[in-house]
Amino acid sequence: MNLRTIKPFYLNSKKEESNTAAQQDLVEKIQRLRQGKKAIILAHNYQRPEIQDIADFVGDSLELSLCATQTDAKIVVFCGVNFMAETAAILNPEKKVLIPDVNALCPMASMLPKELVKVYRRKYPEAKIVLYINSLAEAKA
Repeated sequence: MNLRTIKPFYLNSKKEESNTAAQQDLVEKIQRLRQGKKAIILAHNYQRPEIQDIADFVGDSLELSLCATQTDAKIVVFCGVNFMAETAAILNPEKKVLIPDVNALCPMASMLPKELVKVYRRKYPEAKIVLYINSLAEAKA
């Protein structure tokens, strides 16, 4: 899996006037990098509006991962939580998938650890295991 983290950016929201210019500069830099690196930005529905505004696509987790398969971008920047970027990386093995914060976790995805899946596989070897899309890749494996 080709999953990497990129350094997140933070702006000082207390100084709105200076943020406007800083935000515009940042947006322009992101646009230049996106074009130069052949990247797309995917933003989950839950992301803040300013993140959605610079995204190429906004949607739910599976929709965005599938969207990445339909583009010729070499780099996918997934603004979401870890399992979303994992799914995008699985569906797009030839692309580099970046996530702004690798520690962005989904509590629901963490509810089924891989160790528990192994216990049930041993206990019920003939059973089919069905997992929710919000499960971590290690549990799906």
